[in-house]
Amino acid sequence: MSWLTSYVKPKLERAFSQKETPDNLWHKCQGCGELIYMKDYLAALRVCGNCNHHGRMGPKERFDALFDGSTYETLECPKVVEDPLKFRDQKRYTDRLRDARSKTGDADAGHVAVGRLGGIETVAFVENFFFMGGSMGLAVGEAFVAAADAAIARRAPLVAFVAAGGARMQEGILSLMQLPRTTVAVERMKDAGLPYIVVLTDPTTGGVTASFAMLGDVHLAEPGALIGFAGPRVIKETIRETLPDGFQRAEYLKDHGMVDKVVARGEMRATLSRLIALMTHDGAAQADLARTRAAEAETAAAAGPADETPAAEDEPRKARKAKAEKPRKTERADKTERSDRADKTDRADQAGQGDRPAAQKAGAARPAEAEPGRSDGAGDRDDPPISRAAE
Repeated sequence: MSWLTSYVKPKLERAFSQKETPDNLWHKCQGCGELIYMKDYLAALRVCGNCNHHGRMGPKERFDALFDGSTYETLECPKVVEDPLKFRDQKRYTDRLRDARSKTGDADAGHVAVGRLGGIETVAFVENFFFMGGSMGLAVGEAFVAAADAAIARRAPLVAFVAAGGARMQEGILSLMQLPRTTVAVERMKDAGLPYIVVLTDPTTGGVTASFAMLGDVHLAEPGALIGFAGPRVIKETIRETLPDGFQRAEYLKDHGMVDKVVARGEMRATLSRLIALMTHDGAAQADLARTRAAEAETAAAAGPADETPAAEDEPRKARKAKAEKPRKTERADKTERSDRADKTDRADQAGQGDRPAAQKAGAARPAEAEPGRSDGAGDRDDPPISRAAE
């Protein structure tokens, strides 16, 4: 082997060969267009240091940033029928699912995990927008219901990170049925007296906005997140009017009362930890409504309806009641009799007072009749009396 092949050739190959660079070494910010070193971008939780633009995050990054020490347990979601309608447009629905799974490595858009947040056991639900736009179908609905069930079973709060484009059109009416199902799951959380906090991320639109995304006890939002049912383009074309600046963004919704607070991603964990501590009294639920209602139901069942009495106790109860009412009836009769006698006496007295003047007049007239010889004249006193025989 000559010195050309052993010494010169390797140097020439190194000099003229192009080094391969990773595709994800740099990130171009969608807010300001600046290039950001990928490691710095990930260390900042996908937040641009130049314009504060919040990029979209996957479920693993969400869980790592949320739970204490990035320690948590993922819960397996129930299996569902993948293509119930055998749907096909430009591609088969099954092909779209396969492509999304290959791209994200996830089975579907809904994910559930359990960990500690500020030392308090917490259940978290996350939607992955990278999986078919986070659209809600059977799998996402089942995942949310499973998250609510896990929270109720553990007596733990539930935090939902929402990022979706709406209902999954490939599943038709079955996807729309997830709206009432998730709503019922939220109502069960409230009946159990457990906190339910929603974090609205970019974007939160469509069916999720019309269901579980807007039913939380507290609504937080990331800066600049698009939040609404229909998008601004659709609204603008429908009403044919110019929309105000920042329409349907998190800050706009906060100013109009639809969001409680806009929280930067770096402060989200501390904010959620404080809220959960306040809403659970440092981890203990304020009231165990489920157990209270169960105890009330048992007490009511043992006591029976208020208007029913056992047959064995019915007759003694009636006898006691009649015995108690008898003196009352006697007392009422005595009072009535005394009142009647008093009324008769009063009427008699009044009648006597009314006849007394007439009697007095009659008495005054009798002496005149007893002296028939007396006339109205003043000088008739000396007239001789008339004898009885003459009368």
